[in-house]
Amino acid sequence: MKAGAPMAGQETVWPDELFADLDRTGPVPLYYQVSSRLESAIRSGAIPPGARLENEIAIGHRLGLSRPTVRRAIQELVDKGLLVRRRGIGTQVVQGQVTRQVELTSLYEDLKHSHHEPGTDVLHHEVIPASDVVAENLGVAVGDQVVYMRRRRSTDGVPVAVLENYLPHDFADITTEQLTDRGLYEILRGRGVTIRIAKQKIGARRAHGDEHELLEIDRGGPVLTMERVAFDASGRAIEYGHHCYRPDMYSFETTLVAK
Repeated sequence: MKAGAPMAGQETVWPDELFADLDRTGPVPLYYQVSSRLESAIRSGAIPPGARLENEIAIGHRLGLSRPTVRRAIQELVDKGLLVRRRGIGTQVVQGQVTRQVELTSLYEDLKHSHHEPGTDVLHHEVIPASDVVAENLGVAVGDQVVYMRRRRSTDGVPVAVLENYLPHDFADITTEQLTDRGLYEILRGRGVTIRIAKQKIGARRAHGDEHELLEIDRGGPVLTMERVAFDASGRAIEYGHHCYRPDMYSFETTLVAK
C-alpha cells in the first residue's frame, strides 16, 4: 500500500479502510457499494484528478470480489464522467471537464482562463490549394493557396480536441513554433488582426480516421464538433475551422435570454 495521497498520473492503491465496511450479506449490491465509496473518494480529492486506478483483476483480488462486480462498479463512474478509460494507460480519474462559453475566443485561451495547462501537438502545417468547401468559406477561388494546420490540443496532458484550420495565404509565415506555444487567435491579434464576428455551428458525430487514436477514445466513439468562420473588422474571412472534442472532457455553455 502506498503512503500518503497519490500523485496525478500514478497508479492508485487505496487505504484498506476505504472498503473495510463492505456489507457482503445485506441487500445493497456490492458493485454499488464499491462505486459509491470510490465516488466519494474522487469527489473529496482523496483520489486526485489524473490518478490511475489498479486494474480490475488487482482490485477484485484485494477486495475479494469478482471481476464482473468490479467492472460494473468502475463502469458506473465512467458513465458519470468521473473516470475515463484511456488506451495504453488504463482507467484514470477525469481531470475535470472543460466548459467553454460560446464566445469569440480560442480553445487555448479558454484553457488558460480556466486554469488548465494547454498543450499542442502540430500534426500538419502546410500551404495547400483550396477545396470547394474551403474556398467558399474563406471567400477565395478554388485552387488558391491557403494555409492548412491540424493540431491536437491537450489539457494537463490529456487530449481534448483535434483542431483543423484554414487561413488565407498571406498568413503563410506563421510558424510551427508559434502554433505550438500560442493560441491561433493570439497569434492573429499579434499581427494586428481584429476578429469581429463569426458564424459557428455546434454538433456531434462519430470519430473517424485517426481521431480516436489522437483523442484516446474508442474507435467510432462520439465526439462533439464545432465549425466556425471568423471575419475581421473589414468583413474579410480570416479563418475557417472545423474541430472535434472529447465529450467526456469538454462541453459548450451559453446563456439564453428571452426576447
